[in-house]
Amino acid sequence: MKWVALSVVTSGLFGSACLVQQSASTSTPPSAPTEVVANAIPAMQTRNISASELYEKNCVNCHGANGEGGGGGTQSLLTKEKFHQDNDKPFFDAIKNGVKDQGMVAFGEALSDKQIWALVVHIRELQAAALRNEISGPKPDANGVFNSNRAKFKLEMVLDSTAGLKTPWAIDWLPDGKALVTNRPGSMVLTQGSKVVGEIEGIPPVIEMGQGGLMEVTVHPDYAKNGWIYLAFTDPKADGSRAGFTKIVRGKLSGLKWTNQETIWQMGQEFYVGSGVHFGCRIVFDRKGHIFFAIGERGNGNLAQDLSKPNGKIYRVMEDGKIPADNPFVSHATALKSVWSYGHRNPQGLVFGADGKLYDTEHAPRGGDELNEIVKGKNYGWPVVGFGIEYSGMPASVPWPAPGQDIQLPIFRWLPSTGACGLDLMKGKAFPEWNGDLIAGGLSGQNVDRVRVKNGKLIEQEVLLRGRGRVRDVAVGPDGFLYVVLNQPNHVVRLVPAK
Repeated sequence: MKWVALSVVTSGLFGSACLVQQSASTSTPPSAPTEVVANAIPAMQTRNISASELYEKNCVNCHGANGEGGGGGTQSLLTKEKFHQDNDKPFFDAIKNGVKDQGMVAFGEALSDKQIWALVVHIRELQAAALRNEISGPKPDANGVFNSNRAKFKLEMVLDSTAGLKTPWAIDWLPDGKALVTNRPGSMVLTQGSKVVGEIEGIPPVIEMGQGGLMEVTVHPDYAKNGWIYLAFTDPKADGSRAGFTKIVRGKLSGLKWTNQETIWQMGQEFYVGSGVHFGCRIVFDRKGHIFFAIGERGNGNLAQDLSKPNGKIYRVMEDGKIPADNPFVSHATALKSVWSYGHRNPQGLVFGADGKLYDTEHAPRGGDELNEIVKGKNYGWPVVGFGIEYSGMPASVPWPAPGQDIQLPIFRWLPSTGACGLDLMKGKAFPEWNGDLIAGGLSGQNVDRVRVKNGKLIEQEVLLRGRGRVRDVAVGPDGFLYVVLNQPNHVVRLVPAK
């Protein structure tokens, strides 16, 4: 049997020095650690090893099965300070390069960068599980009042199960205070307060396939003058096969009837596929005559880097669908002229901030969902760069560009993923303490987060709400209250100020 040194854990991020060993056989390891042997780490870079397996083979002896520490006197990894995103690179560097003056051997020759990052993701998942109570957001008191960092609020039901909502996806308001709510299977209802006024007739045909269906509804900021309402939905392929692609249209209401429909953006039938994932679909106005909208990569990540393909992009067109002359790729020989940015996975949050900048939230795979500032012509990296690993636990990528790669990095990442969905800007008189902050929702995380950004940097983030259902949309209503569209259960609730 040959024993080899695999890691030494250090003070700081990893605790006091502790040698971790891995046996070349299944025999019982010796009770005392052996001497570190230089260059004795076995090459594992070409092997298919999941993040949990990597952790078990290399980290458990010192850190414990769940990161609780204890082996060889190591400190726990499960503290809130270690969980902070600023520790991503220090964790990665310590594993890759070692810490020689504290006896920690480098893993860089034994593990690929992707494997090392997968270890970091696994450690983050262990930390999140352990810290769930501490980071789960405020709890209501006996009077139902939530005490967040900057404001107190109560939670009110707006539309409950009696409203007949079916996987509600988005909400927006007309000037008279009535709201439109889309249902993913293909219906849109007009609501007033806690009641459904009626279902809108004549909306375009929709195919519900996996995550796709009737998704975004956005009322034009000058609706009182022009009457336009914009929809994003999965358009069924013309041949009747179970395939589709996202389409953007606008139309008007005549009572409860959808009329005057115009196509704003649509791709050729050759792009319609049967994949049921990553449709994107948010629409925002810049109040300069343009709309921006997001399209996911439909499960084909490599196409997000191809400017000639519609997948994994954020788009900018005129409000009537025409291509602006100053779009970044209008002179590119093969690019789609409506593309504004690329390298996106599945953006499902899009909003202009109080600073006039465009922000998105988008899904990673298993790992780190992102908050990005969207800049004209920039590449956001997917699938070359990302904070996630495969859903199977296999390594996928690293979150930092290689030298020479011009890739825009996120302002903030949620790791583990929250299933980023829904994003809005806090404004109005109801919650002045939150004005200018971004409010982000999460499906799998069942979370509503408040995020404060200044000069491109995260300066504050807190969980306002968690565990009430899968958050599909967040939107500030005309009353200044924060509305949350939930799936499982299919409800709409709102946050209102409390004394």
